[in-house]
Amino acid sequence: MNNLIRIALLGLVMLVGSVQAADPLVISQGADRATPIAVVPFGWQGGSVLPEDMSQIIGNDLRNSGYFEPIPRQNMISLPTQASEVIYRDWKALGAQYVLVGNIVPNGGRLQVQYALFNVSTEQQVMTGNVGGGTDQLRDMAHHIADQSFEKLTGVKGAFSTRLLYVTAERMGANNTRYTLQRSDYDGARAVTLLQSREPILSPSFAPDGRRIAYVSFEQRRPRIFVQHIDTGRREQITNFEGLNGAPAWSPDGNRLAFVLSRDGNPEIYVMDMGSRQMRRITNHYAIDTEPFWGKDGQTLYFTSDRAGRPQIYKTNINSGAVERVTFVGNYNANPKLSADEKTLVMIHRQDGFTVFKVAAQDLETNRLRILSDTSLDESPTVAPNGTMLIYATRQQGRGVLMLASTNGRVRLPLPTAQGEVREPSWSPYLN
Repeated sequence: MNNLIRIALLGLVMLVGSVQAADPLVISQGADRATPIAVVPFGWQGGSVLPEDMSQIIGNDLRNSGYFEPIPRQNMISLPTQASEVIYRDWKALGAQYVLVGNIVPNGGRLQVQYALFNVSTEQQVMTGNVGGGTDQLRDMAHHIADQSFEKLTGVKGAFSTRLLYVTAERMGANNTRYTLQRSDYDGARAVTLLQSREPILSPSFAPDGRRIAYVSFEQRRPRIFVQHIDTGRREQITNFEGLNGAPAWSPDGNRLAFVLSRDGNPEIYVMDMGSRQMRRITNHYAIDTEPFWGKDGQTLYFTSDRAGRPQIYKTNINSGAVERVTFVGNYNANPKLSADEKTLVMIHRQDGFTVFKVAAQDLETNRLRILSDTSLDESPTVAPNGTMLIYATRQQGRGVLMLASTNGRVRLPLPTAQGEVREPSWSPYLN
């Protein structure tokens, strides 16, 4: 029944037609080697064992970006562990290009962490810093250090302190399924429950302020769009129209919400001003238009439509109404997401002659397509705010899971999440 509901909301999976297409470039792993970095186990001046290993978290963060390859911990035994003891010769022999060291010191019931980053090749310190927090904030401090290190070495703002939304579906009995909306760290850790329901929850989406989320709930036995304030749990029902109410997407300024309604006969895209609650229709076509995603200019909407016979991605200017087709490779392209620089379009893609659905990225300047996933039946891609990573839902050993992949193709790994079917991931914006 749940699959039927999802198909009804998207309205696209069973459509037929044909589009001529070339073979995509398949990326099975990164073309170049990731930069080797040693994240040395941090020194600890306290007595008891800390509940989190900060250096391990930092190393995992840097690896997940696809830019760095942490030196295995067993290879660092007996090598210097403090900033004042860094001996470049030994680290060069190990193959490290950079070394990150740190020290954790108790400080009035809290923890103070000093860290330093070194370039082994130039034998220079490139960054030093400190961060403080409680024992329950070890992960926050580790993600912060990873963000600082990543930005210093790449010039790209780190996205490791961001959050993730996703939905779990757990069968509690023959006719009883519990749906849960979860928020976690970007890597799946520290999940908390924001909403539970016996009816499906779909399409969660963070507002740009990171404090509100929009989602579709079937709690009234039909789809309705809600906005929930994360800090207080207060909810507002935004739509209550006959037929489909789905696919909410926040504008870049957070003042408008795009979504899909079928109140006029077939699914079309609408935009609501969140202050006045005034609504206007954006698309007007006999085909199915769905899955809107905003461009940074706040005037462009990318969306999925079957107006050419099969699902493809289009874009429209919400003021002029001009529509342009964006994807041509493959017989199915849906669920568009843009990279931070808007040069790359991430989507769910099916190639001609194949029955599997994969995550793909299209260069919007050259139109060249790359396959980013090595699984099948992939869905719901969401991109990190800095564009270096994406998370998507797929199936592994018969279970719905979330998969993290670097957009350069070097990293793919499943995220640790709760039991049950896991789906509908949505990445947060940068959080202050």
